[in-house]
This record gives sequence, structure tokens and C-alpha cells, in this order.
Amino acid sequence: MFSRRWFPANARECERNASDFLREQTTEASEMIEVVCNDRLGKKVRVKCNQEDTIGDLKKLIAAQTGTRWDKIVLKKWYTIFKDHVSLGDYEIHDGMNLELYYQ
Repeated sequence: MFSRRWFPANARECERNASDFLREQTTEASEMIEVVCNDRLGKKVRVKCNQEDTIGDLKKLIAAQTGTRWDKIVLKKWYTIFKDHVSLGDYEIHDGMNLELYYQ
């Protein structure tokens, strides 16, 4: 009824497959990405961060480079305003992506 190739032969093979999967997930998650933020007024900021970081963390990194307060920064992409508590990975922000930087 079921093919033998879809099921692991023993518990040791299951543990090996799970550990390989976790190793792949942790190596992908630990990579740093670089996000470029441009305010179109002459200020362009490059920030290195992780995809697990939140938008609020990214704003704090931008604030450290620009000298503005992090709560006065608004990040957008087209008409989408990014919320502080959502992670970069959830918004699918990848390496080398450009974001619009506004001030409120």
C-alpha cells in the first residue's frame, strides 16, 4: 500500500533527518542582510541586520546612523507602511532591498 521509500527505516534515520533540517534552518536564519533606506532628500543609509529583527530594531539602527529619533522614522515600500512589531522576514525584506525613509 505505502512505498517503503517515503518512510524512514528506523528512529536513528528520523533523528538524522530532523537534525539536518534544523541545521539548514539555523544557517539560513543567521545570515546578515543589508537594507538600503533612502529619504530622497540626500540621505541614504545602508544598515546590516538579521531577518529575525523587527522593523523597530531596524529603525533603531537607522537612528543610530542618522542621528534622528527612532520613533520619528517611518519606513515604507510604495504604499505599505511597515509596523514596528513585525519582523523583516515576515515582510519578505531581503538582502539589498531599498526602503523609503520618511520622518513624522
